Amino acid sequence: MTKLTVSLPDSRHLAALQEEFSGQNIDFLVWDMRSAPPAEKIDLVVPPYLDSAQTLTRLEGVETQLVQWQSIGYDGVSDYLPSGVRFANAASVHETATAELALGLIIAAQRDFKRFFQQQTEGIWRGGTTRALADRRVTIIGAGGVGRAIAERLMPFEVQITMLANSARDLELTGGLTVPVREIADLHAQLAETDILVLAVPLTPDTAGLIGAVELAQLPDDALLVNVARGRVVDTAALVAEVASGRLRTANDVVDPEPLPEEHPLWQLDGAIQTPHTGGDSDAMHPRIFALLVRQIKHLMRGSTPENLVKP
Repeated sequence: MTKLTVSLPDSRHLAALQEEFSGQNIDFLVWDMRSAPPAEKIDLVVPPYLDSAQTLTRLEGVETQLVQWQSIGYDGVSDYLPSGVRFANAASVHETATAELALGLIIAAQRDFKRFFQQQTEGIWRGGTTRALADRRVTIIGAGGVGRAIAERLMPFEVQITMLANSARDLELTGGLTVPVREIADLHAQLAETDILVLAVPLTPDTAGLIGAVELAQLPDDALLVNVARGRVVDTAALVAEVASGRLRTANDVVDPEPLPEEHPLWQLDGAIQTPHTGGDSDAMHPRIFALLVRQIKHLMRGSTPENLVKP
């Protein structure tokens, strides 16, 4: 068997991979991509999680079969990835955790957790009727892995789900349930029928600025926008204006800019909840990325096509 060289960004999975492939002709290196390459040929390169795509410039001159990204999103990668290098995203790793956070943000916003948590710090016992999730019209923009995972977790909450994507169809979920997918061309008409709008699309030239002032104006009063996609999918200034007026509410894991400046109004607006881009960053990630790396190494050993290949 041809010798393989695999670089990991740190030692987290090093011992487990060495044990998994004990006796195989594979060299495992630790390379955080902040220094010069440790070898001229590295068959599988795993860059650090959440690092800038700019680190990929370190691959210039390195013979590489595959770069295994640790995120689902890959915006900006094309600016730095050397020509001809195969690139795979981390589909199958983060969908569940991101969907969990999306559901948590929805429930937190609907059930007024922000106010209750503030009252807890002040020792105040004050209830009051809150918004329900049940019977709400939920629109999910994006019918990929994250969008599907969100839809599956929302189904038991007795909501009406519609998804938007490039092509119309019925999307089958686990257990044989289906949800309707409308064309993205129907966006404005669908927004008018939406109580909760969830964004779960990759950042591309087509989705950058997808939700601006015109689109926000189509949403009914008191609608909730939840963004677990990328910050630049939404016009932040337009969103701030709507939330500051009290007409709309928002709960975001991602925002433009990131990190959100300390003085930014989204921190203080009553109708806004903000988490610091932590959707996929849970302890569920580590066994899942390990399993993906094992599969990718086996693909390279067999000479078969790796999973999750994308063209940034």
